[in-house]
Amino acid sequence: MAELLQQLILDTLDAQSTLPDTRTLTIPGQSSSANSHDAQITILGALNSLLSREASLLSFSHDLMITYETHEVSSHVLTPEGVQIVREGSHEARVWAALPERGAGAPLSAQDLKKAVGDEAAKVGQGRAFKSGWIAKEGNGFVKAVSTIKDTTQIELHEVESLGTLAAGEKALAELRKRKLIIQRKGQWFTVHKGTNFSTSIAKPETDLTVDMLTSGSWKNSTFKKYNFEADGIPTSGGALHPILKVREEIRGIFLEMGFEEMPTGTFVESGFWCFDALFVPQLHPARELQDTFYLSDPSTSLPPPSAYYDRVARVHEHGGYGSIGYRTPWSHEESHKLLLRTHTTASSAAMLYKLAAKCRGEDIDGDLSANPQSGAAQLSDDGFRPAKLFSIDRVFRNETMDATHLAEFHQVEGVVADRNLTLADLISFMRTFFRKMGMTGLRFKPAYNPYTEPSLEIFAWHPLLEKWVEIGNSGMFRPEMLAPMGFPPDVRVHGWGIGLERPTMIRYGVNNIRTLVGHKTSIENVENSPAVMF
Repeated sequence: MAELLQQLILDTLDAQSTLPDTRTLTIPGQSSSANSHDAQITILGALNSLLSREASLLSFSHDLMITYETHEVSSHVLTPEGVQIVREGSHEARVWAALPERGAGAPLSAQDLKKAVGDEAAKVGQGRAFKSGWIAKEGNGFVKAVSTIKDTTQIELHEVESLGTLAAGEKALAELRKRKLIIQRKGQWFTVHKGTNFSTSIAKPETDLTVDMLTSGSWKNSTFKKYNFEADGIPTSGGALHPILKVREEIRGIFLEMGFEEMPTGTFVESGFWCFDALFVPQLHPARELQDTFYLSDPSTSLPPPSAYYDRVARVHEHGGYGSIGYRTPWSHEESHKLLLRTHTTASSAAMLYKLAAKCRGEDIDGDLSANPQSGAAQLSDDGFRPAKLFSIDRVFRNETMDATHLAEFHQVEGVVADRNLTLADLISFMRTFFRKMGMTGLRFKPAYNPYTEPSLEIFAWHPLLEKWVEIGNSGMFRPEMLAPMGFPPDVRVHGWGIGLERPTMIRYGVNNIRTLVGHKTSIENVENSPAVMF
């Protein structure tokens, strides 16, 4: 039917030059003019198909077969109840038809009337039939009051179905709308003109020159579609960095720019010793419980750490030392050797600091940082210590309840600075410099508690979109109870700080649910289209 309708439009244009109103057309296969909304939608599809065809089909040069103008119009369509009335008659007409003539039979009771025409028709039609004077009450029943009726409602709905409006005017339409028999709908009709490349042929042009055409010679009489050299090419498909990886690279660039060295952090599985004990986290701390940490069941225990260092750590926990009284609780070897998914990358920082202090202890350890000194680093002092600036960005795992802002797996950005006689003022100054490079100024610092840093600071920045101060990180100076067992000289201080990677990524990309940033709900299209982030 689509091609028949297209041919009808072309033949009409060929005979009249212009088709002033598409509502005068009769769609092939139908008996009435195309006055309805659905009929005009069908015609619009045919017009767009003709518009896309090329007689020489240089549509980008405006050499078109046809052109058309759109005219907006307000029309009405029938509701399902209106369609039923067109087919079966109005409720009042059906009530009248079900009743006997006056004196020609027993009056029909209200109950019998409902059985005859249905509850809805009896309820609505009875009142309207009384109002029109079509029926009358006789005894306990109803009878016809007139011998013939004119079902105006059905007639008007027939007209609306055909024309989309009523000749009787807006008042009659308003009454039908009030009865919810019709609804108003915006419609359109079209005026069609010949294009500069008008033709009555709707044969599709060829898009490819095939071997069969060359063999048979049919290409000589074929019409080929012109190339549109202004058309966009097919987008290339390729890999794309996830937004978290883009932000990760930006932060990594800041660290490297400031002279930091990246720590190896590939050990997702750590022992309780390196993740907690070496950091002077008490063995009874709530963070070590099952509801906060993922423990391994097979294997469940780790290889032993260096024995001398292990003994020093156990002693400072249980009995104190280095100016501390310790925690004064029994030391559990079982707790220390448990295997777990690391809850922070500070476990890797502790292992690297232990290697950094090797020469201070008079030892050589494979992979010692001093074997690859940084450019411009201070020369090794007599006690074997050298300053270091280290960082890591990697995944950590916590037994969290997942919601819009929490996952059981996330990324931690961590930095460590080790030097002699560092102070809290040095830490605050460094934090201001680091976050300024990330575009965050006007920081605030709040005293906090961490088992392995003293003093400790929470870092806050002003969020211009949320218009409030938000926590962006945690920092502090590692405790002597952590550093002294490693073998660092008494005047060595170590700054440590950490921030999450997901939170700044969510802020940068306007993401309000972390599950749409990481996990199976992540949109691949958004990953491909996400812009680069520059701090």
